[in-house]
Amino acid sequence: MEQPATRSALEVSDLVKDYPLAKGWHRAVAGVSFTIEEGHFYSLLGPSGCGKTTTLRCVAGLERPDGGRIVLGGVTVADAGSSVPPEKRDIGMVFQSYAIWPHMTVIENVAFPLRVGSTKVSRADITRRVGDALDLVQLGSYASRPATQLSGGQQQRLALARALVRRPRLLLLDEPLSNLDAKLRDRMRAEIRDLQRSLGITTLYVTHDQVEALSMSNRIAVMEDGLIVQEGTPREIYSHPTSRFVANFVGAANFLPATVSGPGAGAGRMLLRVGDGTIEASVPAGVVAGDAVTLSIRPEAVRFHTSAPGGPNVLAGEVEQALFLGDAIDLRVTVAAGSVAVRLPSAIETSRGDRVWLELDAAEGGDPSAAGPASPA
Repeated sequence: MEQPATRSALEVSDLVKDYPLAKGWHRAVAGVSFTIEEGHFYSLLGPSGCGKTTTLRCVAGLERPDGGRIVLGGVTVADAGSSVPPEKRDIGMVFQSYAIWPHMTVIENVAFPLRVGSTKVSRADITRRVGDALDLVQLGSYASRPATQLSGGQQQRLALARALVRRPRLLLLDEPLSNLDAKLRDRMRAEIRDLQRSLGITTLYVTHDQVEALSMSNRIAVMEDGLIVQEGTPREIYSHPTSRFVANFVGAANFLPATVSGPGAGAGRMLLRVGDGTIEASVPAGVVAGDAVTLSIRPEAVRFHTSAPGGPNVLAGEVEQALFLGDAIDLRVTVAAGSVAVRLPSAIETSRGDRVWLELDAAEGGDPSAAGPASPA
């Protein structure tokens, strides 16, 4: 049976945005392209200054691109010759600061976009839609409260309700959880994802927090210096980073220099010489025997042994540091090629100077992978 074709809610092609400097120009976005399918949650992930917020602001119409094309729901809203203003784009947006109007009540904040929008909405429809939006974010009982009397989490919900009340085609979220404390951030992360799923609303989310991106997204684009350096599902990004930057930015990782010695047992896998050991690992396309690469190993992919195990993918080493954390022990183990971080259950006893063996087993939580083919990768 033929599967129905997926629809694209947002298409961004070769997006460029420059800002003037005292001398010359700064290219904040350097040719970014991506597509978001209807109903999907898509995250732009990267450090400060990578261009992720500028990209979102171009999608929102708050910045005019210097090149490229943006298509929203099949309608071009920005290209080389024109740019549709924000109020005429079918979007809702939640800012990092929430931008709550302090002189208004909760219900007045949510109703405002309907009252000032270009589309006429009756008073009865405003009342009904505002009530529905407040119920969605569990603020119905706070409707008459001044916005300034809400907690941080409640203000975040209020901003979300105001963005959703127009029933936009696309929801834009710019670091919406960064001002919350850790526990509230965890709770709101789950609430936003559940709400997005229940509504089926297409969402573009900007964050520097890898946990947010990994836990909430259908797809992630990792950005560096105005470019998307890797795009994929959360599992692909985490388990198979294509560069040292991605491996290091998305989760904890160990890095060891290695040389490709020959083909491995499966497609896309090669044998790597790592110090005095041999490791089979996934490699990027184009890597050949003799290439210098960087082996990326997630700490949870490392199995710890106090005697030499039989089998492949084993490196011998010595414990250089053991830190007891209560529920776990963090180890730093020196191997011939460098140093490897390992986290163990606290019941395991080991101490500095112990001779140990590290087994890099893909079945134990992450496939060893090579970021290359250049050694600085």
